[in-house]
Amino acid sequence: MSQALLKWDITKDDLSGFVGKGPAFVTFGETMVRDTPADNERPERTRTVHLSMAGSEFTLAMGLSRFGIPSSYITRVPANPYGTMLRNIARENGICTDHIVWAPKTEPIGRFIYEVGRTPRKDTGIYQRAYSAASRLDAGMVAWEAALKDCRLFHTSGITFGLSTHSGYARNYLLAAFEEAIQHKPAGCLVGLDFNYRATLWNVEQARAVMTPILADHVDVLITSIEDMALLYGLDCGQYSAKQIVDGDIGHLEDDDVLAFAEAVHKRFNTKIVAITIRYPDSFEQHRWESAAADVDGAFFRSPGVKPITLWDRLGGGDTWNAGFYYGLLTAGFNGTGIEKGVLVGDAMTRIKQTLMFDLPIVNKDEVQALMKADVLGGGKRTAR
Repeated sequence: MSQALLKWDITKDDLSGFVGKGPAFVTFGETMVRDTPADNERPERTRTVHLSMAGSEFTLAMGLSRFGIPSSYITRVPANPYGTMLRNIARENGICTDHIVWAPKTEPIGRFIYEVGRTPRKDTGIYQRAYSAASRLDAGMVAWEAALKDCRLFHTSGITFGLSTHSGYARNYLLAAFEEAIQHKPAGCLVGLDFNYRATLWNVEQARAVMTPILADHVDVLITSIEDMALLYGLDCGQYSAKQIVDGDIGHLEDDDVLAFAEAVHKRFNTKIVAITIRYPDSFEQHRWESAAADVDGAFFRSPGVKPITLWDRLGGGDTWNAGFYYGLLTAGFNGTGIEKGVLVGDAMTRIKQTLMFDLPIVNKDEVQALMKADVLGGGKRTAR
């Protein structure tokens, strides 16, 4: 495992194959304005709020763009200062915004009221996403053929498809947009999805009805947790039954358990690659993290060890891991080599991100490379002068 960590130097990756072309990574979804008390008061008491951007797909696009992968983010936002803020932050981080859809300025942008917890008080979040501009991104609004012209990986999340149900619409606008995009993606472009079930958006039955055809018909790379697959599809994880997983009655996971889970996902949905993120929350401030991925041909890689994180803000942590994992696939291949690289880069990237406040991954290649090296050689030693 140490050799696996040491053989990658992402600061020296040759990205010349991406130069002169359109975005290789394209994603769409919703970005919210996050309201976090800036004075450590509770949301009901604060009079000073820090505004930041929060959104699964946006976070992922930013992480990849900062690592040198040409990336595009597509959404629908109101033509007002919040929409401009989103566009400007994207551009600051190198994300293509050419295909953002602008809604009337009076339409709402999604909001997220978030209270940072401290042990034993849990963090709390309240969605205000119903009827948002992004929830009405429909077919016919995006020039998908142009947007996906050079795309190698097209991504979205289960959160995106839950917005219509959450808003009580008669039909799923974002699903229609996704199906239109699929019709225009180029040959060889794979489809990735982070399952990301959110009970605050829809119930299990509603989510299953929408997500099952998407997974079975379109998704090549699925990122998920064992809890979501147990809850929605009754999938076991080796020695642990779906009921045990849902009830939280689960102990140490052997490699064979994780492999059995991945094989069950492949069989259920005909995916090419499945990635699993595993978080162990010991307290609000102290978590442990690991991940694994397997392809349908039998390639498998799991984190060399479960690593501790002293949290500052966990939000965006999973999405940042996704960015690191996709970086591995896009630079080393959608195969066993890319899986290994993606797991290692994703683990280091998310561990750094979760020590930062707010959702967005202001993370650099140099610090990720340094952490990967320190995991093998040790770190934190004073250098003699």
